[in-house]
Amino acid sequence: MLFDPDRHEALGDVAWDASRVRDAIRSIVHDIERRYVADGCWPVHPLDDEGDTPRTGFKGLYLGRAGVLWSLWYLQHRGAVELAGDPCAGIRVTDAAYRDDPDTGNVVPSYYLGEVGILLVLWRMTRSGAAADRLYASIGSNIGNPTREALWAAPGTMVAAWHLWEATGEERWRALFMENVEELWRTWCFDARLQCHLWTQDLYGSVVQYLGAAHGFAGNAYPLLKGAALLDAKRREALYERCVATLRATARSEDGACNWPPGTSAPRPGRPGMLMQWCHGAPGVVTALADFPPHRSADMDAMLIGAGHAIWKAGPLAKGHGLCHGTAGNGYAFLKLFRRTGDALWLERARSFAMHALAQGERMRQHYGQGRYTLWTGDPGLAVYLWHCVDGTAELPALDVLQ
Repeated sequence: MLFDPDRHEALGDVAWDASRVRDAIRSIVHDIERRYVADGCWPVHPLDDEGDTPRTGFKGLYLGRAGVLWSLWYLQHRGAVELAGDPCAGIRVTDAAYRDDPDTGNVVPSYYLGEVGILLVLWRMTRSGAAADRLYASIGSNIGNPTREALWAAPGTMVAAWHLWEATGEERWRALFMENVEELWRTWCFDARLQCHLWTQDLYGSVVQYLGAAHGFAGNAYPLLKGAALLDAKRREALYERCVATLRATARSEDGACNWPPGTSAPRPGRPGMLMQWCHGAPGVVTALADFPPHRSADMDAMLIGAGHAIWKAGPLAKGHGLCHGTAGNGYAFLKLFRRTGDALWLERARSFAMHALAQGERMRQHYGQGRYTLWTGDPGLAVYLWHCVDGTAELPALDVLQ
C-alpha cells in the first residue's frame, strides 16, 4: 500500500471560491496581528508545545516568529493584504531575542530552526549589510554538519547562499554556495545494495538514509537542482542521472501511482512504513525535484506525475492544514506539477485541497480557541498556500520564494 488510509480523510465537496479564499487570507492575517503580544511572541499552540518552549517563545523560520513575520511581509508585498503593523520592526526584535534565548538552547546555524533562517528574513526585509555578513559566517560554519539533511545541516543553509546570490549577484555568495556543493557531492555515495547514490544522516542519535524533503535525499537534491546552472556540464549531467536512478531504485509503485518510504531501512517498531506528507513521501519529492528539467527523462516525468496521482488518491491529511505534514503542504505538489506540465488538472486539484485545508484550519481554531501561529505547521503557511492557489504560482514559502 502506498499510504496509510487512517492518516487521510475524504476530500470535502466544496467548490473553489476565490472570493472566499481572499476573505480567509485576510481573516487569518487579522487574527495573527491581533494575537501578537507585547514582547513580540504569539501564543504557542498546544500541538506545538512539547514542554521545552523557550522563555521568549520560538523564533525560527519553521516554528517561530521569523516565519510568521515573513508570511505577513510577503502577503502584503504581493498585494494580498494590508497590514496594521510593521514586520520589519518585529524581525529585528526576533533576531535579538534569538541570540539572547536560542530556541534549542544554543545558537545553531539551521535554516529552518536556527539563526540562518532568521537572518535571511532580516536581510530580505531590511537589506542590512551586518545581517548579510553574519549570514555568510553562519552558513560557512555549517558546511560540515554531519546530519547531512535540510532542517539542520548544509542542504538547508546553502539555500540561503543561493537566495543571496540570486538577489545580489555578489561573488562571495556563489563561492559559498559552491563550497557547500563540494561537501554535498563528497558525501553523496554509491550504495551497492540499492545501486544508486544516497546520503547518510547522523540524526537524533541514529545513522539512517532518509529519502524525503525534510531529512533526506529529496531535500539534499533540492539545492543542487536550484543551483544546477552553477555546476559544470559534467557534474550537472551526473546530478540528473543520480536523481533519476535514486528515485527509480527507491520508489513504490501501484497502478501508475508512486510514493517513497521514509528511508531505505525497515521502519523502527511503531513507526509507519509509508507516509504521504511533505517531510516524508511523495509530496516533498515532487516539490524538491520539480526543478529537474522536464522531458529530459521519461522516467522522472512519469515518477513525478505518478506521485501526484498518489497524493490525490490518498486525499487530504487528517493531521491538519499545515505545510510540513498537512493538506496545504501536499497541495504544493499539485501546484508544482501545474507549473511543470501546464495541465490545468493539477491547479484544480491544488484548489480542491485549498478549500479542504481552509475548512480544516477553521475547525482547528474553533476546537482550540486560537490559531496556530507558525509558518510550517499552522495558519501563516496556509494563508500563503491559499494565495498561491489564487494566482497559480508554486513557490514554497520562505524556501523557494522570499519576496
